[in-house]
Formats: sequence, C-alpha cells, structure tokens
Amino acid sequence: MNEKTPAPADCCQVVPPGPQAHEHGHAHGAHRSEDGRDHHDHHDGHGHDHDHAIEGGFARMGIALGLAIAAEAAGYFLPESLGWKLLGMALAAAAIWMAGLDVYKNGMASLLRGKLNINALMAVAVTGAFVIGQWPEAAMVMALYAIAELIEARAVDRARNAIQGLLALAPEEALVQQADGSWQATPVAQVAMGAAVRIRPGERVPLDGVVTRGNGAIDQSPVTGESIPVDKRAGDAVFAGTINETGELEFRVTAAAGNTTLDRIIHAVEQAQGKRAPTQRFVDRFAAIYTPAVFAIAVAVAVLAPFLMGIPWLEAIYKALVLLVIACPCALVISTPVTVVSGLAAAARRGILIKGGVYLESARRLKAIALDKTGTITEGKPKLVAWRTWNGANEPDARLWSASLASRSDHPVSRAIVAGLDGEGERAEVEDFTALPGRGVKGRVAGGELLLGNHRAMHELGLCGDELEAELRTHERQGRTVTLVARDGRVVGIFAVADTMKDGSRQAIEELKALGVAPVMLTGDNLATAQAIAAQAGIADARGDLLPEGKLAAIGELQRRYGPTGMAGDGINDAPALARADIGFAMGAAGTDVAMEAADVVIMNDKLQRVAETVRLSRRTHAVLWQNIALALGIKAVFLVLAVFGSATMWMAVFADMGASLLVVGNGLRLLRGAGADPAPARIA
Repeated sequence: MNEKTPAPADCCQVVPPGPQAHEHGHAHGAHRSEDGRDHHDHHDGHGHDHDHAIEGGFARMGIALGLAIAAEAAGYFLPESLGWKLLGMALAAAAIWMAGLDVYKNGMASLLRGKLNINALMAVAVTGAFVIGQWPEAAMVMALYAIAELIEARAVDRARNAIQGLLALAPEEALVQQADGSWQATPVAQVAMGAAVRIRPGERVPLDGVVTRGNGAIDQSPVTGESIPVDKRAGDAVFAGTINETGELEFRVTAAAGNTTLDRIIHAVEQAQGKRAPTQRFVDRFAAIYTPAVFAIAVAVAVLAPFLMGIPWLEAIYKALVLLVIACPCALVISTPVTVVSGLAAAARRGILIKGGVYLESARRLKAIALDKTGTITEGKPKLVAWRTWNGANEPDARLWSASLASRSDHPVSRAIVAGLDGEGERAEVEDFTALPGRGVKGRVAGGELLLGNHRAMHELGLCGDELEAELRTHERQGRTVTLVARDGRVVGIFAVADTMKDGSRQAIEELKALGVAPVMLTGDNLATAQAIAAQAGIADARGDLLPEGKLAAIGELQRRYGPTGMAGDGINDAPALARADIGFAMGAAGTDVAMEAADVVIMNDKLQRVAETVRLSRRTHAVLWQNIALALGIKAVFLVLAVFGSATMWMAVFADMGASLLVVGNGLRLLRGAGADPAPARIA
C-alpha cells in the first residue's frame, strides 16, 4: 500500500554548518519516496565519516561561540573608538564565518529566488543586525543557531539510525561446506542458496536457513523481540543476526545476503521512515504559511511602527529582526519527524514492523479488531486427534488415499493429517491436483476422484446425511476442526484435528479490551469450533464458516458498526480482509508473503500482545507529537509578544528557538526507550 504524500515544506538544516559543508538548500540530502516525490532527510551520511564531521563541527562551533562571546564583550566593555569597534566587528564576522557562512550564502540565494526558508530568515537577520550596528548580536545569533542545528543533527541521526544497528548483527563470513566435504569461511555475499552452513555456540547466524543437523537454543530477540531463547532442531527456521547460544547447528541457506529477514526488516523501516505521517503533513502545511506570515509582520513593524508608535527607525528595524528570528520554525518542523522515526524504530526493536508513520498514528483510532483463528489466536499447528472410516470404506485404502492427497497441500490441517496418519509413509500418485480456497483440495488418486474438504464443501455437494451430521457435531462441540475425504461422491473418512491456543492469547485479548478495542474472531472454520476457541480466549463475537469474501464483508460490517477496524491474520485467505481493514496486522513469523505484503503492520514474533502494544505506542506517539507542537508554538508565542513590546533581544530569540528545538527533539527521542508504555491520559479523536 503506497502512501501518497504531498511534497514537504522546507525543514531545518541539520548538517554541520560552515564552509566545509557542501551546498544545501534548507534541508540536507533528498530521496524519492515510492510516490516519486522528493523528501528531505535530516542526515547526510552514515558511519565514521559522518560521526567525524559532527565531532569536527562541535569543535568549530565552540570556536565560533567563543568569538561571538568575545564580540559581545568587546561591544560592552571596550571604548567606543573606531579601532575597538572594528575589532568587535572583525570578531563578529569571524564568528559568522566559522558558524554558518554557507547558511548565509544559501539564505541570500534563496531570497534572490523569492523563497522564504530558514536560511533566508537568518541571512536577513544577520545582515540587518550588522547594518544597524548590532554586530555582536548578529554573531551570537548565528553561533547559537549553528550549535542548535548541530545538536539536532546528532539527535535526528540517533532516531533515524536507531534501527541501523541491526546491520552489525549479521556476521560478514559464514562457515560453508565445500564440495569435498570440508568447511571454509566464506563472505556471506558469496554464499549461494541451498549451501550448508555451520554455526558454533556463541556465534551469530549469518543467513536465514532451515536446520538440518544438531540441536541448540537461539536468541531471536534482535529479529522477533522474543526475550527467551528458542529451541531449534532439524526442520526449524533460523534467522540472520540471531545468536546461537547452545549446541552446534548446521543449516541449509534459504535466503541469500540482501534478502534475509533481517535485511527485509531494515528495508521496511527505511521505507516507513520515508513516508510522512498525517501530523507531519499538517506541520509542513502550517510552517509554509507561518514563516511568510511572520516575515510580513516583521516588515510591517519595520515600516509602520515609526509612524504608528512613534519609535525610532533603528528600534523598529531591531524589533523586526527579532521577529524574523522568532519566525524560524525549526522546533515546529523538527518536532514531528524525530518523534515518528523514534516510534517506528522503537516498534521494530520489539518485533513490530510498521510500514509508515500514517499507520503508526492511525492505530490509536482503532475501535475493533478482527482476528483470524488459526495462526493468530491459536498456534496454527493442529494435531490429528481422531479419525475413522465411513460408509464401510477399507481402512488401509482410506489411509493411503487421504495421506497422499493431503501431502500435496501446505495447509496446517492437511499437514496435521499427514503427520497423524503415517508421517513419511507410502504415497500414491496424485493427478490433477487442485486447491479449492476455503473448501479443501481435490485430485485423482488410484483411479478415483478424491476430495479432501471441510464440512461446508461436503454439505454443498450434498454428501452429509443425518448420521454424518451428528458425528460431525460431536467433534465440533469439542472445538475440533473436521475434515472429510470423499471418493467418487461418497464420504470414506473423517478426520478430527485440534489446534491449541497460543500462550498469551487470552491476555492479549484482555489488553485490547482494556484499550477500548473490541475483539472479533473471523475464521473459515466451523462456527462451533470458532465459538469453543473464542470462549477460551475471552472473545464474545465469533464468526465461523467464512470464505475470503465473507471475511471481507465482515470487515465492512465492523467498520460501519464500530468505526476504524483492524484485521490480524496470516494466511492467503486473510489478504483481502487485511487490505480492506483500516490497519492490517500480519502475523509475520508464520505468515505468508501475500499476507505480509497486504498488511500495514507485521508482527515478526507472532505474539498477539504486539497488536495491543502497537495501539499503545500509537497513542503515546500521538500524545508526544502534540506535546511537541504545543511546546514549539507556545515558546514562539511568548517571545512574539515579548518582541512586540520590546522585551526580547535577537540572541534571546534564537536561544529560545534553540531551547525549543532541543526540548522537542529530546521529548521525541523518549519513544526509543519503550514501544508499548501507556500514554498520559488524553482524548482520543
């Protein structure tokens, strides 16, 4: 789901300013989002070079601030002679050169193009201060502004790159088995799909794969957020970047470098960071109006105040310059991206991949959530608990036919039937195999037409007599899923499969209720089974026998009844409902690629509690966003009044802007410390 967003307004430059910075407009670095529009990043590099640039920037800004203070001292303490004034002006000019020559040059260029951005405001303010003889304040304004921007650069990088630490989790080499049977360390980029890789205790898994030999416990917290190591044996999946804590394991590579689960997590978060949330778009539109409006007020003060208020021209111009500094919307513009990016990173650390700020903000509005049963509320690993022949069928034949046809399907119920019958036993050839979505599978086995389907499929074919219906009700009342096998139009076998509820499902349902979100179960399983599982989970509204189009219709009905509605599922048959819901949650670890693509949020560790965590994080993010907006605008309003009445100086105004920027950045970064903490009480729109 590609989010279409308007091109953003200019935002604060947060790269190290000074002569060494290459030319930038108002924001530094641009990229194109999926909608093809330019979006500006608040960072210009990564790794050591960027860190060194910031560290060097702090040293440079320290010198600039020292020169600005010296210029202030010269203006205050030294005699009024021309020589001392020239010294003070030289100190001020040096401070401006050290702190933000590029800011000044680009600001003047913007003015020539008729563009009012923050660089332009600072250029006018500094030039005006020099012209009216307030060169110490001009130096202090530029130095404080540059320091504030540099601190913001570091803070925004911290938020934007919070997830980048995952890149360091995957080792650069893997121990790969060679053709002669020996093992050799090989760069992961050169390891082919299907290669055999060995990992020892304490080592990180280099690539995704499936265990072929050995037993061990893997710490999967970097990928799934699970705090307890997961036992692994042959047939279990392992993920790049996770840690093998015990036992030597060998696995077959299932995803090459660049396409591992870890790579997809990083890519998803980076894409999400490029999408602008609704509050960000609002702030951009507001800033685009706010800055020119205050600029116009400043011009009016400079031109009209001497006539209307009878104050000297120099004093009027000074008031106007103070207003220009106040007009800088840095704190306002920076308040939203740092908060949203921090929220996305905090969620990713908990195994929650949110595909954009719009979904991070919208989750707080959910009033109902539809939950698929299998794989979402239950383990999705059913077991065959009972089976019998029907209509006098021969047991060995029924067993062979059923196991052969079921082995061709990857549905959890089919796999449970195969495992419960004979595992890897004898198989008959299956011809014309066809999947029947929402009903079952069919094919030709041993010369006969075989259908392995659910109660609905058999009922539609008219194969369910009274005696069979009574038998099926007995199983369904116990919460079992019943699958039948029919050959040439006659039911020949009945299979009862039971699924167990996930640990924590009931707690997750209670958390959703506590948040005011109504849980509803939607499943293609029979109604009796749905109601039995729902009763265990604490769900009052359970709907069964739903085909994919039935789930889709149910989402529409819930939206009309409750309002914003989410959907959590993991199967292909859930994809339409996931796409229709206001927010779709895919249970990622067990989920299909189709479901994960259709969803807006991917729960990597399949823990249903993460849905409630997402809602809590969304509410907390929303609260922090509006706290930041209130802080930024409130401080501006106070200094605007002070400026009009002559109680604010230029350096006070820029210091206030600097303080407001640091306050909103620090407030936004608080989200990195937790993904699911409860927000302060706030009205949820």
